[in-house]
Amino acid sequence: MVRTLQNALTQGRVPHALIFSGVRGTGKTTLARIMAKALNCEQGPAAEPCNTCQSCRQITDGASLDLQEVDGASNRGIQEIRELKEKIRFMPTSSRYKIIIIDEVHMLTTEAFNALLKTLEEPPSHVYFMFATTELHKVPVTILSRCQRYELKRLSPPELSAHFKRLAEEEGVQVEPEALDMIVREAGGSVRDGLSLLDQIFSYCGPEIKAIDVIDVLGLVSHQLIANMGAALLAGDLATVYTLLDQIYLHGTDIKRFSNDLLSWFRSLIVCKVSKKPSDLLEVTEDELDVLAKIAATCSLETLSAIFNLLLENLEKVSFSQQPRLALELTFIRAVQFRDVVPVS
Repeated sequence: MVRTLQNALTQGRVPHALIFSGVRGTGKTTLARIMAKALNCEQGPAAEPCNTCQSCRQITDGASLDLQEVDGASNRGIQEIRELKEKIRFMPTSSRYKIIIIDEVHMLTTEAFNALLKTLEEPPSHVYFMFATTELHKVPVTILSRCQRYELKRLSPPELSAHFKRLAEEEGVQVEPEALDMIVREAGGSVRDGLSLLDQIFSYCGPEIKAIDVIDVLGLVSHQLIANMGAALLAGDLATVYTLLDQIYLHGTDIKRFSNDLLSWFRSLIVCKVSKKPSDLLEVTEDELDVLAKIAATCSLETLSAIFNLLLENLEKVSFSQQPRLALELTFIRAVQFRDVVPVS
């Protein structure tokens, strides 16, 4: 996507309406600002804005008169769009182009979208529109057909890990590799989510971050505890299951989070069982992968899929139960009875 945008800038083929979509915290609005910089850079339009000219500095400081950022959630009516259309009739004051960035564009009303249609179809040569949205399906097709679409993907765990590690070093904070893995996993491919978590953990831990601190701050269940619970269910050891469940309750863990982590653990086992390269599909460390592979080798796929199916159906009900602990215990009693499942066929 970056390559396409850079080539468009160098070849002078930048469309007058762009729409960036994707999950939260992947850089949609940031990308729109960088494009605005590149288009108005005094050395350009260039593939890389210089960041030193007056136009670049004004955009960095949020003081550019020719870059207007509109919050689609707050300015969603037809009146705001009419005012916007009135403003873009005038030429830019000091920059090359007038650039309008509308964030969360899917929040605009139907009337506001209709008011934009003609302008997007035949925009003035001095105006560029850039839209950002987390919910592309809510944007009318008539708008989408007039824009070039760019979809931002979630960031991969190695990219997030490297980014957070560099930030921690710049802040003079030492982070245990296991603690960093937990933060990356919780971020779920979103840079902003990860940065919020990292900031919270920096405040709690000070100059050194350990895995146990991350578990405390984020209310996570230890991965070892999840693995022990899964192994006990597979071994049919109900006594250990009850002991571990008691630990989880004493720790004050959110049952929904625990359920999701346990389901993810069983999914990882199934992936290890059926995939030749499980590391490509799982976000786990090498040590965890070795343990999962060893456990998966001792179980049949039928047994794993039967337990996985049982947990998936029943753990959903636990969240809505009047007695969540009892519902969880009953689910585990059923799960330990799945031993060496033989397919009916």
